[in-house]
Amino acid sequence: MAETAPLSLCDRAPHVPADRLVAEMVPPPRFDSVRFDTYLPDPNQPSQTEAVRVLEGFAAGLSGAHAVGGGKRGFLGLGRSRAKDRTPAGPRGVYLDGGYGVGKTHLLASLWHATPAEPSLKAFGTFVELTNLVGALGFQQTVRTLSGHRLLCIDEFELDDPGDTVLVSTLLGKLVDAGVALAATSNTLPGKLGEGRFAAADFLREIQGLAAQFRPLRIDGEDYRHRGLPEAPAPFADEEVTRAAYATEGASLDDFPSLLAHLAKVHPSRYGALTDGLTAVCLTDVQPVPDQSTALRLVVLADRLYDREVPVLASGQPFDRLFSEEMLNGGYRKKYFRAISRLTALARDAKGLVA
Repeated sequence: MAETAPLSLCDRAPHVPADRLVAEMVPPPRFDSVRFDTYLPDPNQPSQTEAVRVLEGFAAGLSGAHAVGGGKRGFLGLGRSRAKDRTPAGPRGVYLDGGYGVGKTHLLASLWHATPAEPSLKAFGTFVELTNLVGALGFQQTVRTLSGHRLLCIDEFELDDPGDTVLVSTLLGKLVDAGVALAATSNTLPGKLGEGRFAAADFLREIQGLAAQFRPLRIDGEDYRHRGLPEAPAPFADEEVTRAAYATEGASLDDFPSLLAHLAKVHPSRYGALTDGLTAVCLTDVQPVPDQSTALRLVVLADRLYDREVPVLASGQPFDRLFSEEMLNGGYRKKYFRAISRLTALARDAKGLVA
């Protein structure tokens, strides 16, 4: 048994300063070491191999581009206008168009790593993290902060909120004018059910004036997190979860309904900080979420836990019963399926904690 009692997420209310939001705009820990050559294309899905080829070329093409903005001088000391003349012609962005679990984030992070620029000149974050940055810094300061970058990668571009979509599209337009290259994935618009993926044509229509800046790149395939893997472990008993939490240094232990209530009091931009230092998350009495607002907060927490590779050990209902049929058939279905997929993977990682 551990010498001290487990931590509790419900006891945490982190404050995240704006400079940390900027500094943390890098691929999350799970994707620290990914590269194009560690992506394993499904041999039955040629679009995956093609995606790697195109993205490698896109990264190489950025070697001669230099983002110029905020009044700074450009490549080799040239002024802004002459530096921009050296920016390669054609689309300045790529949009990775595929369902959940086909490795879009792996490829997006690989693009970040492969782009020939210092880490301080590249930014990687989710759409939510980008809007949080605008909220913390203000629009103009965010433009100035990111205009000196060579590449901005946006994972899970959210098109559910028209206001946020317009805000970020306007921001990206300013960054493109400054010479910043873009790469993005997106979620599904409300009412867009289909095959669990957001169609590129719809994405390009929603971002309107930026459409010409993106080259759509479709990636077909099944969810790799369950490809050839055993079934996710069934939930454990409350006593087993509690015992594992006490036996695991750095683990947290929370009652699931209490955690859901606590998440409503913490801004989603702080969910990453909420998990700082955790080696495992142990949850008792997992049950279906009661409403959509709660469900969407849980999706963000699941993303942050998955990014940080924090295993999740749970009792109660299995994770594939978290969301109602109505939710799974609604406009946010892709988010919910992604959360189920990621939590299932983390539950598989946590199985050894009981043993």
